[in-house]
Amino acid sequence: MVLYINSDSNERGFLEVGGSHDFQHLVNEVAGDVVDPETGVSIGQRLRAKMRIAALAPLATEHVRAEAKIAADPDKDFPIEALGSGSDFSAFLDHLGVPALDVGFGEEGHSSGVYHSRYDTFEHHSRFVDPGFVFDAMLAKTVGRIVLRVADADVPVQNASAFAGAVSDYLDQVKKLSDDEREEAETQASLLHDRAFQLAADPTKSSGLPAALDPVPHLEFAALDDAVDRLKRSAKAYDDALAKNASGLSASQIARVQALMLDIDQTLAPDVGLPGRSWYKNLIYAPGRFTGYEAKTLPGVREAIEDRRWADANRYAKLTAEALNAYSDRLDEATAALYGRDERKVRAGRGRT
Repeated sequence: MVLYINSDSNERGFLEVGGSHDFQHLVNEVAGDVVDPETGVSIGQRLRAKMRIAALAPLATEHVRAEAKIAADPDKDFPIEALGSGSDFSAFLDHLGVPALDVGFGEEGHSSGVYHSRYDTFEHHSRFVDPGFVFDAMLAKTVGRIVLRVADADVPVQNASAFAGAVSDYLDQVKKLSDDEREEAETQASLLHDRAFQLAADPTKSSGLPAALDPVPHLEFAALDDAVDRLKRSAKAYDDALAKNASGLSASQIARVQALMLDIDQTLAPDVGLPGRSWYKNLIYAPGRFTGYEAKTLPGVREAIEDRRWADANRYAKLTAEALNAYSDRLDEATAALYGRDERKVRAGRGRT
């Protein structure tokens, strides 16, 4: 299976896409070719405008502002969101490691409070959610194009650099989380030492001290740093090789590259699974244990830090690095095939020397 495409609910409004980031470029290409019926521009262009405007909100997060800068640059792909859970893609992405896209339109229809209720009917949808079924047709046009382009492509449609960039961002977030946890523990320790909680408390009311946070140890991110650096190099080499050689490949080269890229994302879901919930195997994307539909990226490491399980954080940093290296190994083999070489023989030759 190359890709699982999911759609759950749909209504009038803006394109909404989440999923595996090696298919982000494909989404951008398709979004540039579908015309929004309300504005006359592409659904991609309208989404970029929405992302830019969202950054002006008084409570806009750093993430929203960063995405707005990307959306403002026409030479860059607008980012898609990571997937957590809440729909039928979960078994494919989270358990099997099959890449997934969740596609829909929303934010302008009136469907609040109706979902999964007795009022979620054909009549309600046709009157209030998407009058005239205009955006249901837009969904069909969008997903249909994705299906056709993937099915009819002579060469793989993944863009590895988009995935590498997303993983690099996730690693930065995890390292910042570690630093923030360390700063919080040190600040609290200082407050406890100076009796600040007692001095700031109202003496006429009962109060107690917070449980002391254990100090945050040095976490072993070196293997993950190296794996992400290698992933970025391997991804660029593969994408460059595909762009350079795609039009002149022999049938055997195409077959070799397609075979290598067919299940490359499944390297990201080793059998070890996540701590305490081994059914969830994907080490890049997972639903948070306590966040409902919301995704946690690099979940083995991120949630271990959040839960202050330092041994698990170190263990899953190494396991995630191994998964990313397995992905990079595939990319390197595919790059070699694009140039008519056998990467396994190249690596064996390096070992002999």
